[in-house]
Amino acid sequence: MTSEIITIIHTAIAILGVVVLITRFRLNPAVALVIGSLYLGLATGHPPTETIGTITGGFGEIMAEVGLLITFGVLLGSMLSEMNAIQRLVSHLLRVFGPRGLPYAMGLTIGTVLQSIFLDVLLVISAPLARKMAPLIGKHGTPRIATALAISLECGIVFMVPGVAALALAGVLGVPLGQMLLFGLIVIVPTIVISIFIMTLLFRVGFWNQKLDETQPLEGEHADASDEPEAQLAPLKTESIPVGDRLSKIGGVPRGVAVAERTTTSEPKLILLFAPLLLCLGLIATGAILQIVGVEIDALVLVTDPVFALLLAVLGTSIIGRVTVGGKAVEKSVVAGFRESGQILILTGVGGSLAATVAATGLGDILGQAFSANSFAPLLIVWAIAAVLHIAVGSVTISAITAAGILAPIASVIGLDPILIALAAGAGSLFAVHVTSNTFWLLQSLLGQTTRGTLKTCTVGVSVASVVALLVTLVLSIFI
Repeated sequence: MTSEIITIIHTAIAILGVVVLITRFRLNPAVALVIGSLYLGLATGHPPTETIGTITGGFGEIMAEVGLLITFGVLLGSMLSEMNAIQRLVSHLLRVFGPRGLPYAMGLTIGTVLQSIFLDVLLVISAPLARKMAPLIGKHGTPRIATALAISLECGIVFMVPGVAALALAGVLGVPLGQMLLFGLIVIVPTIVISIFIMTLLFRVGFWNQKLDETQPLEGEHADASDEPEAQLAPLKTESIPVGDRLSKIGGVPRGVAVAERTTTSEPKLILLFAPLLLCLGLIATGAILQIVGVEIDALVLVTDPVFALLLAVLGTSIIGRVTVGGKAVEKSVVAGFRESGQILILTGVGGSLAATVAATGLGDILGQAFSANSFAPLLIVWAIAAVLHIAVGSVTISAITAAGILAPIASVIGLDPILIALAAGAGSLFAVHVTSNTFWLLQSLLGQTTRGTLKTCTVGVSVASVVALLVTLVLSIFI
């Protein structure tokens, strides 16, 4: 019993140490996670060579699982952003669903279909058009559209393949990508709809104060500048400006934003731009269904494999991009994508190192004795750990991976399906997105909110989504 308590204490110290190194001493998260892994392995009595082997082995295992997937996903998103696909899609959604339905339609689209695009890039591309459209939604247009963006962006990266955190969670927990896609979709759709609905009700009963929560609109930004509907619906003319130049107006380019400047204004049909990505998602989902029903045909196994499906999407999008924006623009976007994928891969890998070290300590057996099979308690603890880590560190991906890694070993002990741990960790990592988050400040600057307003739309809004996602996951656990 004493050794078990010591293991738990050392695990807590390692995690707290990682948080302090990142927040207090501003140490790079990847380095801090490696230091935490080293401490935990050595403090729990593992020889130095074994500890190093566990750390490097954990890194290699998760890279084998999701390395190519993350790289292909980021490349795909970089090329789509270069082709002006997002601005055109948001404008199209307004035309189809109208002002009242736009927050829901845009939230579901961004949260489910567009997760191959790096979050900062997706936000920078979609936010200017969203701000232009906010007055068209009606009363509380700004908070409603800002909340929809915040919820969908953050939920998407943790629940939907190929979102970065979703891929990392699946890798740490050994969840098949097709299964992650299907169950992530089951969770994210009601989460986005219910959360936006709840926040809309709060705004209607006085939660939003326009004078205190919104900044003054920029010159020429009023939607009533023209009485012509087509003039109101026209997208902002920002597609020819590099993202870096647009962001320089608000204090510089945030970490993670690197988009090549476009070289043409070609406007092919929107469905053509997204066809490779939609085909990829369809193939991955088909593979999951075939796996469930037990169908194994070599040709289908190949084309529905997530790596192969994403490779097809990258190749298809590249061909379309060369035709629409030119080969030089595609090459620049690919270079930007490789630059972005590097930091994501390193962070994901060292998250796997910590998870492997935690598993090597035997913490899973210790915690497994405290829970019974099919109990809600493990999922609540996963959610709480991820929430606390996110509040401290400010990184959705780090908090989700760390929380999942800590409790991943108990899955086999108590018979809990790893997909439930992945969903609970993802839900917890959404709680309290605040001032330590780059997304928080981008939403404030790009959508014309004060810090007080952003605390409502982003911090409160995404926290509501975190709780809703947990409740949906708990209900799902009854049937799995």
